[in-house]
This record gives sequence, C-alpha cells and structure tokens, in this order.
Amino acid sequence: MDRISHPAYRCRHKPDRSPNILVKQTSGINYMKPLFTIHAGEYLVGEYIERNFPGWNVWLPSKDTGVDLLVTDKRNQKVVSLQVKFSKDYSFNNSALLLSRMVAGGWWHLDVRKIQKSNADFWIFVLPSFVEKEISYIIVARDELLRRYKAIPATAKQRIDSYLRVTKTKRCWEARGLSNTDMELVALDRFTDEKRNFTKYLNAWKQIEAQLK
Repeated sequence: MDRISHPAYRCRHKPDRSPNILVKQTSGINYMKPLFTIHAGEYLVGEYIERNFPGWNVWLPSKDTGVDLLVTDKRNQKVVSLQVKFSKDYSFNNSALLLSRMVAGGWWHLDVRKIQKSNADFWIFVLPSFVEKEISYIIVARDELLRRYKAIPATAKQRIDSYLRVTKTKRCWEARGLSNTDMELVALDRFTDEKRNFTKYLNAWKQIEAQLK
C-alpha cells in the first residue's frame, strides 16, 4: 500500500526505550503521563524486526486505528501494517508427552467483527515459550485469517477462541476443540486435518518482506 494513503500513517517513528512524558499538576501533585505506550507483543515484534531486518523501519501509530505497528522499507516508500496479539504459554498444563514435544501453546480471544474491520495487512500472534528460549510468530494476512477460522467447525459467529500450538518439529496447529487423542497425534506429527494446519504462517516473515520489495 502507498504510504500516504494508509489510514494509520500518522505515527511516531521508533519510540525510544524511555517514552516522552507529559507532566500534569493537580492539587500540588505532579502526575507523569506517557505519550506512547507499547505492549509486550508489540515490543517483541519491533525488536525482532530491527534485529533481523535492518533495512526496515518500524513505526508506532500515534492513535488507535486498529493497527499496532507500521513497517516501511528503507526509503519509507512502501508500508505494511500489523496487528499484534500476544499470549503467554499455556503448554505447562499438558501431559508428559505433549510437554516433551511442544514448544508453546497460546490462547487468544478474537472478535470476528474487529478482524473484518481491521486496517492491518497482517495479524501477528506472538507466543513465547515457557520452557524453550524462543518466541514463535504466527503471521497471517487479515482476509486469510478470517477464512481459515471460518473453515474450522464450531467457530462462533462473533467470537473466536484460538488455541494455536507450536511443536518442536516446527509445525503449528489450531487446537481449539481437539480431543486428547488428537492432541497426541499433533505432538507425534500424525495429525492430518489441513483446515487446522497453520504451519505455513509460522515465522513467515517472507510475506512481509515480499510486500516491502
């Protein structure tokens, strides 16, 4: 998308580690209000991009437009917008077999209407591992995300509970509604329901790279 036409382009470039503050005096007490805030998932995505893609610029929008981060090419001529969703790792509740085979498992509450109205080009699900020293990034284009979830049986009309699971063999599955037997098949790389297979989105930064070329 052209950088000028993007609805979220009014933004601050690369906020530093210590955000600017406003000082408001009330009843003799000075309150410090941050001008810009950034959540854990947004920080991890921005840090990963700056470390692995030095030719890209990361921007933080100055107001809430449904876009968490903007990424541009080196000359700021091409832009990709990102919605970032963070989850802690819930895999510690798994059986011994799953614990030995899984990297991490997340849990997200998603609003179908927000996905439909989203201005973001890609949604990134950030999933740090409770045990392994790695972070998984599941990167899905907005329209593709909605299509994939609607293809899975028992998807609610307005709300989606997503349980993405990442295995040590670098595969990713949507596990919502799966039985314990199915989860064991996932862990053993024997599960075959392609509607639930999100592996091609796992750490799929090349999608973003292609749009910034």
